[in-house]
Amino acid sequence: MRRSKLTLYIFIALVVGVVTGYLYNTLVINDINTNLSAADAQIKTIDTRLAAITDTTVAGYKQLKVQRAEQVIIRKANDTAREDKLVAFNVLSDIFLRLIKMIVAPLVFTTLVVGVAKVGDIKAVGRIGGKTLLWFLSATLVSLLLGMVLVNFFEPGKAMHLPLPDSHINTGVQKAALSLRDFISHVFPKSIIESMANNEILQIVVFSLFFGVATAAIGEKGEVVIKAMDAIAHVILKLTGYVMKAAPLAVFGAITAIIAKQGLGILSTYAIFISEFYFSLVILWLVVILAGYFVLGKRALTLVNNIKDAMLVAFSTSTSEAAYPRVLMELERFGCNNKIVSFVLPLGYSFNLDGSMMYMTFASLFLAQSYNIHLSFEQQLSMLLVLMLTSKGIAGVPRASLVVIAGTIAMFNIPEAGLALLIGIDPLLDMGRSATNVLGNAMATAVVSKWEKEID
Repeated sequence: MRRSKLTLYIFIALVVGVVTGYLYNTLVINDINTNLSAADAQIKTIDTRLAAITDTTVAGYKQLKVQRAEQVIIRKANDTAREDKLVAFNVLSDIFLRLIKMIVAPLVFTTLVVGVAKVGDIKAVGRIGGKTLLWFLSATLVSLLLGMVLVNFFEPGKAMHLPLPDSHINTGVQKAALSLRDFISHVFPKSIIESMANNEILQIVVFSLFFGVATAAIGEKGEVVIKAMDAIAHVILKLTGYVMKAAPLAVFGAITAIIAKQGLGILSTYAIFISEFYFSLVILWLVVILAGYFVLGKRALTLVNNIKDAMLVAFSTSTSEAAYPRVLMELERFGCNNKIVSFVLPLGYSFNLDGSMMYMTFASLFLAQSYNIHLSFEQQLSMLLVLMLTSKGIAGVPRASLVVIAGTIAMFNIPEAGLALLIGIDPLLDMGRSATNVLGNAMATAVVSKWEKEID
């Protein structure tokens, strides 16, 4: 399927998915959503009354607990019924994402081993790695700072005027562990098979680096391994072409499920926050493209044009991982040397999540504003540095941004219950974040290729 046709089909699937989702939400799921909203309102009212009772031994307290349990059961039953209604649409995107996940781990391993082995010299690997991390850290810092500046400028949370919630209310989002031991265990694999099974990109990268350097070190005997890995990588890339033909169906299923579940009403409820965040992402896009333009010249715009269908896939499926094989192919077509692409791009998927970085400061300070909690400039900078450290290598965690935010806001006395404001719209925001991550990683790879004079 030609690239232009694929982009067109994906865009058509996007539009048809929005229309289908709206109709499905209105005609099929409306009653279930009404029941869910009623149950949520009842639970919120009961929580408020429970928080006001100081003596937990009175009969009224126990009665409220029973009523709350009943409403939770009603909510769970309706939530299950809604998911059952959306199974057909979710299956389309699930199959595509499973096929992509099937490809990503072996593709990262084979291409990175070949890339490192072809570089050969361990000093050259260190030099390329140093330049790559320099770009990644700079991009991360710019993204976090931009998010902090723009959320202070727009102040989207000021209109919320939320009272501070009771401390016992739980959002269900697990906080990110901040310990050094947990971080190290997430970076270094204990089993490469387990890492591949779980699609732990960072762990696969670490093993591939060791394997590639060792392959280069054994000389002529390693040539057989390099040729085999290179051949396997090309087979997987051919397989990627077959899988990408299913992308429009996956996009249709994913978008239909999101709109059918949330409804277009959620766009109006959070219109200000969503529009300001997406405007901020556009500014970040311009910054990334401008930075690339200083190094690549007009070819930076050509690169953006080449990866637009990969960005559309990431946007529609809410995961940048879905676009990985496509971005790798487009970067090689763009003229980047295979050894640089296979080295930089996998690292980017763990260390260079520009869209997610911006969202973390934007969302954290939005919650502070919503509860009218004033954070000084020094506190905001501290939050920025904490987010910069705790977010690295967490790309494989489901709802990673929310997990990191949950672990960070507690340090600044921002109620964790505020995450309930974000959970409902997070899939919509994740679409923009994922597309931005793809752009940032593609631009970073092209820039490092230019710095290394490894680009045609």
